[in-house]
Order: sequence, then structure tokens, then C-alpha cells
Amino acid sequence: MIDTATNILLMLVITLLAVTVTAFIIAVVTKIWNVVSRIHLPKVKLPKRPIPEKESKVRRRETMSKDTASEGITFNDIFMFMIAVPLVLLWVGFAGFVIHTGLNNSAVLENIEAYTTLIAILGGPALLIIKDALDVWKQEQAEKTAFYKVKAQAVIDYNDAAQKQMQMIEANAQTQEHKIESSSIEAVPVTKGKKK
Repeated sequence: MIDTATNILLMLVITLLAVTVTAFIIAVVTKIWNVVSRIHLPKVKLPKRPIPEKESKVRRRETMSKDTASEGITFNDIFMFMIAVPLVLLWVGFAGFVIHTGLNNSAVLENIEAYTTLIAILGGPALLIIKDALDVWKQEQAEKTAFYKVKAQAVIDYNDAAQKQMQMIEANAQTQEHKIESSSIEAVPVTKGKKK
């Protein structure tokens, strides 16, 4: 039974290694594609046409997303694909395998100390990686929350300023109307009627 468990573990490691190599190849191809896409070929000049307001907003967003995409793949990305992800998957897979076979086979329960030691050895770095990933996720969520707070405050300030501006415009309009009415009343001369 131990040979079967070892063979299954070996197959799991080979599968995870294949997934890692595939992820690395995809990362390299993506990096090459980003470099090639930055090469600017001479363009044919077309007559300019005016861009409506709606299209210009969309194009600004597209430009921002292209800038973000051109950052490229860093060493940390490659590290996560090559080491961290396979290690965590191997740890979870092996622990699940030991639990499954331990429930069905008493030979695994006899050697459970060796299996738990292996799970513990894999689990130490895997738990650190998971903790770091959760910390990064918490930081991203905190940044999103802060961004939305700033955005909400900007909307509140904008609405407040717009309301104050509308009130000021209405007050100025009323003041102007009163000035016009008072000047038109003063402009009309008061005439006294003649008595016959």
C-alpha cells in the first residue's frame, strides 16, 4: 500500500510540475507578446475626425488599461507560478490523499506519523505563502475601501458645491429682479392730475 501511496504522490508531483511549467511558458509568452506589441510600426496618416465626448472617455479608459497591462511580469509573478502555487496545491492534495486513504486503508493509519510529518514539512511554507497572499488581498481591499471613501467624499463635496452654486445663482437672480423692479418703479414719474 505504501508503494501505491508513493506512486500516487509521485503522479501528483509530476502533475503539479507540468502545471507549473505550463504556467511559466504562458508567462514567458505573455512577456514576449507585451514587448512585441510595444514596437511601433509607421502608421498611415488618416484625416482626423472629431471625437465625441462619449468616445473620448472610453478611449481614456482603454489607454489606462493598456498602461497597466504593459507593466509586465515580475520576478514575484514567476516565483508564485513556479514555487508557491505548486507547493500549496501539493500540500492540500497530499493531505486530502492521506485523509482519503487513511479512512479506507488501515496500513496508512499504521504509518500515519510519517505521513503527518510530510504534511507538516510541506505545510509550513505553504501556510506562510497563504498568509502572505491573504495579507496582500487585505491590503488591496483596504486600498479599494479608501478609494471608494475618497470617491464618495468627492461626490458629496461636488453635490454640495453644485447646490451652493445653484442657491447663489437663484439669490443673484432674485436680487437682479428686485433691482429691475425697483428701478422701473422709480423710473415712472408720478403725475398729479389737473383739476377743472
